Amino acid sequence: MIEVILPAPLRRLAAIDGSVRLAVPAPVTQRRLLDALERAYPALRGTTRHHEDGRRRAYLRFFACGQDLSHQPPDAPLPTAVAAGAAPFLIVGALSGG
Repeated sequence: MIEVILPAPLRRLAAIDGSVRLAVPAPVTQRRLLDALERAYPALRGTTRHHEDGRRRAYLRFFACGQDLSHQPPDAPLPTAVAAGAAPFLIVGALSGG
């Protein structure tokens, strides 16, 4: 099971209290993880990525194992520790402005 930590606005939208654990088939990729997240929590569909092409939403970032994975291809394997359930996958709301 993979632990996913969501920002507070997405947790509220999906009525989630805390992190979630998802079963994701191998190979574990961003696409497969987000597919599993949207299946488990349909209210999140389209909130982390665009419906049309699957690109990450501009004001969200993906992190795992101390790495920013936001610009990785959606079908690139996630770090082994994430796939093994030893490290969480974080979806973080980005900030802008000055």
